[in-house]
Amino acid sequence: MSTPENNDIEKRYPPVLDNGEGRQPFRFPFVSRSFVPSAFTVMNMVSGYGSIVMSGEGSFAVAGWLIFLAAFFDTVDGFVARVTNGTSEFGVELDSLSDLVSFGAAPAFLVYKFGLSSLGMPLGLILSSLLMVGSGLRLARFNISLIGYHKESFSGLPTPAQAMTVASFVLWMQSEPLLTGNPLHEVLAWLTVVLAVLMVSTVNYDALPKPTRETFRRMPFQMVGYAIAIVCVLLFQAKAFFVAMLLYILLGIVRSLTMLVRQWQV
Repeated sequence: MSTPENNDIEKRYPPVLDNGEGRQPFRFPFVSRSFVPSAFTVMNMVSGYGSIVMSGEGSFAVAGWLIFLAAFFDTVDGFVARVTNGTSEFGVELDSLSDLVSFGAAPAFLVYKFGLSSLGMPLGLILSSLLMVGSGLRLARFNISLIGYHKESFSGLPTPAQAMTVASFVLWMQSEPLLTGNPLHEVLAWLTVVLAVLMVSTVNYDALPKPTRETFRRMPFQMVGYAIAIVCVLLFQAKAFFVAMLLYILLGIVRSLTMLVRQWQV
């Protein structure tokens, strides 16, 4: 028999949203502040699903660009939520579910169809599924440790960064097939394993800073580096973005190792 204390922590159905103003919670209003950011979150999810469909059709370039489109919507929904003060528990949960589709299932299926399927069953399936499993674990850990929406760093490689790394590599190999056959399959396999491990690791990664005057004052070299990276991406597109993502990944690893060494010295 359940106790009153247990009843207090049980979830209520249908879900009840906190209006953030100290008043009695309400049940799914017809239109709420969270509607607009949630609409962008849904477009994120749809883009991820579209990427899965395009991967199944063999349109790998389109599938890769749809992952980038999903990342764009993922950025916009957070910005809109902050501007409209439309953050909610519903929005947080919907965002995680959308991210699992767009940055977990979509890149996993993309690498499987693009090359890992050639490794045969079950190896190709197991390797590609690591991206989806890693994304799910990463998102679950993020949700239970979520304190606020203004985070300057993340523990573990963010799922959008992982997905865009995969998408940029596929787009690069599509436009300039430097690797084919077994070398391509081996690189895809190693890339998949490394990205999956980094997502569930405790390696610290910076959140992308907002381009404000204060940000330029506090970290001028970092902001200049981001500006140079954007110019290179515009000029060289997918391969430059892949290189930029690799530098972002390596920077997090080097910084975490440096912090670990300092702790040992103390």
